[in-house]
Amino acid sequence: MTPSLPPERRVELAGRGTVGVRELPGPPGAPTLVLLHGWTVTADLNWFRCYSELGRTYRVLAFDHRGHGRGLRPAVRFRMTDCANDVAAVVEALGIDRFIAVGYSMGGCVAQLLARDHPHLLAGMVLCATSRSFRGSGWERARFSLLPPLADLAKVTPLRLRDAVYNRVLESQISGDGLTEWARDEIRSCDPQFLLDAGAELYRFDSSSWAPSLRLPAAVVVTERDGRVPPERQRALAASLPDTSVHRSDGNHTVCVGAPQRFLPPLLDAVSSVLARSVGTSLGDSRRPAAGADVGNNSSGPAPSTPPATTPRARR
Repeated sequence: MTPSLPPERRVELAGRGTVGVRELPGPPGAPTLVLLHGWTVTADLNWFRCYSELGRTYRVLAFDHRGHGRGLRPAVRFRMTDCANDVAAVVEALGIDRFIAVGYSMGGCVAQLLARDHPHLLAGMVLCATSRSFRGSGWERARFSLLPPLADLAKVTPLRLRDAVYNRVLESQISGDGLTEWARDEIRSCDPQFLLDAGAELYRFDSSSWAPSLRLPAAVVVTERDGRVPPERQRALAASLPDTSVHRSDGNHTVCVGAPQRFLPPLLDAVSSVLARSVGTSLGDSRRPAAGADVGNNSSGPAPSTPPATTPRARR
């Protein structure tokens, strides 16, 4: 069984290759959200529970980071700065002037890099289940230090590695609703070498010295039961940003998949908060012609869902 997913268009990025971009048009003139997924998963796996609800109000775009799913496969090592540059290339190819970046976990790091390196494109950002740095305890340092040798092992046993990722990350969140094989296939579509290189890059990421200079509207969605990105680190990220609201989700690191009813209300509230502080910024869909963008039709439109009630905004 495959969930209902937004249509995909193929977008040619000069000097980079072709990437498939999921798109929900939203109402006429709707603000644009670009959804940035986390490490070891795909855009669809990260966001499939959220597409429909977000698409009621916003123009929504999502695509896979390089090495993940159907993302670019360049002949260079994974770097998160390249992921941020890929996002900039996609929105410029689609003729989008300004957008709100919505990043989850590693996608939140990519959003921070976008704000630093491409501030002219961003009207704001929503950072979910993420941090300024993923370095911490001795156990975390030891775990990340294993990634280089695992990268070599991945060349020999890639399928086993990807199945291990699924079992570790998502099995308990998806089993029982008919999506198990689809979810496995999504993770199996990721390149194991890129995944491990991305993990090492994630360990090296540290925005502590420059996050306070990101002077744009931001919101942080804190996953309060997160065992992978401790909530106190998420709150420290929020405290370091000059213009931030804080929103709480009563869930773990995979709440976006396992319990979307606990994630969507604070996410919607976070986006609304950023929009309210982006007054005077052009966020509507410019609909300028997109060079090299061809619309695909490999999936049906989103399934309807019941709008969740929003929660009161929590400001610092």
